[in-house]
Order: sequence, then C-alpha cells, then structure tokens
Amino acid sequence: MDRGLYTEDHEQFRAVVREFVAREVVEHLAEWDANQCTGRDVWLAAGKQGIIGLTAPEEHGGPGLADWRYRNVVFEELYRVGAASLASSFSVQDDILIPYISAMGTDEQKRRWLPGMAVGELIMAVAMTEPGTGSDLRGVRTSAARVPGGWKLNGAKTFVTSGQQADLVCVVARTDPDGGTDAFSLLVVETGMPGFERGRNLKKVGLWAQDTSELFFSDVFVPDENLLGVEGGGFRHLMAHLPLERLAIAAGAVASASAALDWTVAYTRERQAFGQPIGSFQNSLFTLADLATELDVARAYLDRCILAHNAGTLTSVDASKAKLFCTEMQMKLVDRCLQLHGGYGYMLEYPIAKAYLDARVQRIYGGTNEIQRQIIGRDLTGLR
Repeated sequence: MDRGLYTEDHEQFRAVVREFVAREVVEHLAEWDANQCTGRDVWLAAGKQGIIGLTAPEEHGGPGLADWRYRNVVFEELYRVGAASLASSFSVQDDILIPYISAMGTDEQKRRWLPGMAVGELIMAVAMTEPGTGSDLRGVRTSAARVPGGWKLNGAKTFVTSGQQADLVCVVARTDPDGGTDAFSLLVVETGMPGFERGRNLKKVGLWAQDTSELFFSDVFVPDENLLGVEGGGFRHLMAHLPLERLAIAAGAVASASAALDWTVAYTRERQAFGQPIGSFQNSLFTLADLATELDVARAYLDRCILAHNAGTLTSVDASKAKLFCTEMQMKLVDRCLQLHGGYGYMLEYPIAKAYLDARVQRIYGGTNEIQRQIIGRDLTGLR
C-alpha cells in the first residue's frame, strides 16, 4: 500500500541520508559497540551533512524544519542498517532537547546553545531518572537550593543517554521542597562546572554504542542564566514535550520492525532446509504474512500521528497509543523474525540478534508501557 506520507523533497532528503549512512555509519557499527560510545566524529559529520538539528531555527544555525517527516526519514535510514544506538542518541538531541530550548529558552540561551547543537558541536543530555526514581518524576530527589546568583545542585542521576559525551546536561531538580507539581525546575549544567562528575558508562542489554551514564552533582553552582523555562515549571515543561518523545520512540519501533522484516524475508528466501527455501514452508509464509500485516497497521497509525504532530494536533493520549502499540508490535515482530532465523538468529553476527537486544528497552523508556496504558485508560474512563 502506498503510504502517501512523503513527497519528492522527502525522498531527495532520504538519498542524502542514505549516502551519509553508507559513508559515515556502517563501517563503524562494530567499533562503536565495542567502545560503548559513538564518539563525536559522527555527530560533526551529521551536522555538516544536515542530518541532525533539523528543527533548530534558521536564525540559530538550523534549517528550521517543522515537518517531522524529515526526522522520520532519518529514523528509517539508520534503523535500516541496524544503527539503533545512533538513531536513539540523535533523537534525544533532535526530538527532546532542541525543542526544549527552542520553546523555553531565553534569547541568550538560544544564541549560546542552539548553533552548536544544530551542527553536532555541542551534545546535550537530559537527566531525569534517579537510582530510586523511574517513570514517577514526582519522586525526584535531586535538589537545588537558592543561593545568590543561582542554585546549588546536589544529587545523582542514572540512565542518562549521551551522559559521557554531553557538553550540557538538562537536569530535573527539586527547587521547592513543598511545591507539589510546581516543585521542579530544569537546570542546565555545563561540562567543567565544579562538583559535576560522570560515573560509569553503564553496560546495557542492547544499544551498546549509545553511552548511558550515571551523573553526580555535589554543590554544583548553576547560575540563574542556566534556568531553562520558569522556576517551578519543570514538570509542566516535561509533560508538554512528552508527546513528541513518545512519537519518536514509536517511529523507531516501526523503523526497526521494518528493517527486521526485510532481513528476515531475504533470509528465508536464501536459507535451505529439507531441500527447499525455508520461506516456502507454510509456517514461514503464515508468520511473515501476519507480521507484515501488523507492521502495516502500526505504520498507518504512526503516519497519522506524524501528520497530526505537523498540524499541532497530536495529543498526549494519541502519542501514548502510538508508543504502546508500536513498541509492543516491534518486540513481537523481532522475536518471531529471530525464530525464523533458527540458531543463526541467536548469533550476533546476524543483525536480527542485535535488533532483538536493542528493541527491549523501547517498552521501558519514555514512560513504561504500563504508564502508557494508565494514561490511555484514564482518558477513557475519566477516573484518576
């Protein structure tokens, strides 16, 4: 079925992205996995090619593209070669942090940070999760106390994407011990600030090339000019931008599933058993038919969500549905595709094995799928 999503301009952009991926990404995937980090060269190359920073305003060094279909092209081309770690890392910058600064930053903050972020010279991370706090952001204990000219920040964060490489970290901190949902603010910590330390580069089940870190803050002085948004508005700021984050996770899920299915169809055509291609067996045919149908249904809903985001009408509930359905579909599809590979599917030299490992976190971050079900269910019943 023709998706009807893209125009010729998007396909021309796809050709640019595909060439970039072939030149700058494919040959480095094993190296990045071994190092647990992509390094900065690929960020700079992506910036020069115009692959990242797509939504950064023109006056601050970006193309100012409000059309999220271009971002989806980047997802599709990176996942097509199994570069899930890079796709996820780029997404934190492009789909979370550049929108944060563009929407909430002061003119001075935009001038200071956006030009470097738009071209990959500055990498930014967001530090929400703590050792004792996951999806419930109201349980954040990292605190910032008022001092002349700013705040003193204390606490610890974990599972911070790009935490090892980040030049800037947007930290969710409790600035009012008794403020309820108005207790939190977003403070931007910069590399080199005394008291800011990076912990381990955490070893994960998948997404090996995406550096994911512990961060520690001990009496870090954060000046007033590094407050992002309004004091006490951190929780509202985060909630306002969650739909785009969840849309991005759903897009990654569909792109990953699409690549996995393509690899599996090719494998079942080539792999012989009992004197014939395994793709000719009824079980293989039925499995592939089911998976292709489920993928098409997920993609159709995702495409509608992308267009809704472009139109400014994507709701939090619809984004939660996309995140829930697409990531559940992704995990099921990748698992069944691995099964069709047989023993070779369990070997990391085959991309399906890596895709299986990379897919598992999709149902966890951005708010667990249990949280998404709660959001959707509450909207249906009106109960809290």
